Amino acid sequence: FDIIVPQLCLCPVQATFGTTPNIKHIVIGRCFTYTTLVQPGLRYDCEEIWRQFEKAVVQHASCNVTEEHYCEMFNMMPQVWPCDRFLFWSKTRMLVHSYAAVFRHFWTLEDTLVGFLFNDLIWCFNFNSCPAWSTCRTHPVYSLWKRASQNFAEMACGNITVLLNGSITNAFNRKMFGSVELDSLNPQRVNYVNIKVVTSPEGPHESCSQGSIVELIQILWSRGFRWTCTDSDL
Repeated sequence: FDIIVPQLCLCPVQATFGTTPNIKHIVIGRCFTYTTLVQPGLRYDCEEIWRQFEKAVVQHASCNVTEEHYCEMFNMMPQVWPCDRFLFWSKTRMLVHSYAAVFRHFWTLEDTLVGFLFNDLIWCFNFNSCPAWSTCRTHPVYSLWKRASQNFAEMACGNITVLLNGSITNAFNRKMFGSVELDSLNPQRVNYVNIKVVTSPEGPHESCSQGSIVELIQILWSRGFRWTCTDSDL
């Protein structure tokens, strides 16, 4: 949900961090790992994916890289996922990946090729300092995750699952999931949105009947989605 992805740390990039060292070798290496071990049998040109990524970022100012600049790269890495396996999350990063690791049925944004390649990386091709996300609306990292999140949500079909953290306030927010993924879900493709609200032993702040999650349910209802919501402890 949050770019996060965002998910992958969709947490804001601080200006004190520059581009991840050895990013080219990391991305290409992850690409070969993905096509060899994670999703064997897939055929992607890892070197060309890197070239299109580099082209999208290097040819523009650090605060002027849009989603459209990544189009060629995304066109080179199409994926189709089976229905009923899409798992979205917000502020439940550690839990969601433990959950997905146990219940292999689910796929998150990080399980897609683009998510696998760029998870936890920073880039602007200045290795000393990159701008913070708050300083520009077309940050190169933000733009990539925004497009990746939109594509992932547009693919979603069947019964999808949304994992939210009920131990915090504003478990649902209108930033990434609320403005990108939620708006990109298609009620004609999605049968049910199954919301799971998990809380820590300290107790809940929000639930299916309290707080921002109520707003999420109202949005789903207004857009014609069928939904379920379940409260449970961690």
